[in-house]
Amino acid sequence: MIVGLLWLLGCQLVGEVVVRLLDVPVPGPVIGLVLLWAVLTWRRTPDDAPVVRTGDALLKHLQLLFVPAGVGVIAFGSTLRDDAVPLSLALVGSWVAALAVVGWSVALLLRRARSGGEG
Repeated sequence: MIVGLLWLLGCQLVGEVVVRLLDVPVPGPVIGLVLLWAVLTWRRTPDDAPVVRTGDALLKHLQLLFVPAGVGVIAFGSTLRDDAVPLSLALVGSWVAALAVVGWSVALLLRRARSGGEG
């Protein structure tokens, strides 16, 4: 499990370094996750690899990652209540935008699949 944790933390560290060096507006862990995915895909990592076993073990306790968000909602309840309208509009607007992008992407991919992948 230590080896798996080292892989996960190493990829996150590399992601943080890349973000700091290139000054990209993406969180370091996201870059690290993409890097981890690329390495695991490229190496065709088996299901019994330490990083896969560690990831599975962490996913079993994923609900613990929501505790800080719940604490934030309780701690900043008055701020959320004061700004309820803009927050609600932002949530609904981002949901509609994401739904439109997913719908457009699916339509594009279906069109490509029907035409035989050309285009």
